[in-house]
Amino acid sequence: MSSSVERKRVRKSPEARRAEIVATAAAVALTEGLECVTLRRIADELSVRPGLISHYFPSVENLVAEAFGTAATGELDALLPAARPDGTPTQYLARYFALSSGESYDDISRLWINARHLSRYRPVLRDRVTEQERTSDERLEGLIRDGVASGEFRTTDPHVTAIQILVVLDGLGAHANTEHHDRDELPEAVRRMAVTTAERELGLAAGTLEREATALPEVLPAAGPPPAAPAE
Repeated sequence: MSSSVERKRVRKSPEARRAEIVATAAAVALTEGLECVTLRRIADELSVRPGLISHYFPSVENLVAEAFGTAATGELDALLPAARPDGTPTQYLARYFALSSGESYDDISRLWINARHLSRYRPVLRDRVTEQERTSDERLEGLIRDGVASGEFRTTDPHVTAIQILVVLDGLGAHANTEHHDRDELPEAVRRMAVTTAERELGLAAGTLEREATALPEVLPAAGPPPAAPAE
């Protein structure tokens, strides 16, 4: 009898398998675009048959929406966590700006542009984009309200201020993702536009957010979903 022992194959629970599929689709969406999220592509990534993917996602449209939602939620949790026990609202806002600018943010910025474009033709994705936009608005608005309550920020309408900041960030993200664009060539006033808007609308002295950006000790994870576990 052979002395080698065949490794027992572990069957994943439906919940674990579905989470693996979504995480893999989100990773593909971030690096290559939502158009590349297909049942066959995700099956190839996980070394399984396409029928397994379609068992969990009979429609690829649902998988595309889940992929975007997972990536966007991971990004938001990294940039602006719902629980903020380790610093002041000013410090968390400063870190938010520090992380939402620069090359490390480009993949998720491209994904948002991609999703908004495709959502014009895909109702399921459109609903998810709307949901994620609402969540992002509420998360930033909540931080601003906390800052107003602590006396750090001054604004009569945290909701409007949050939207103003997000509109500027979206515009800068779209501009930074144009082909052959070099961030270093942007005038400083343009690079700082989102920060300048926030400081002006929140009654902060110029330069406050840059000074506070390094005040929190912990290092945040990169935005985006965790890598998918290898298929069993």
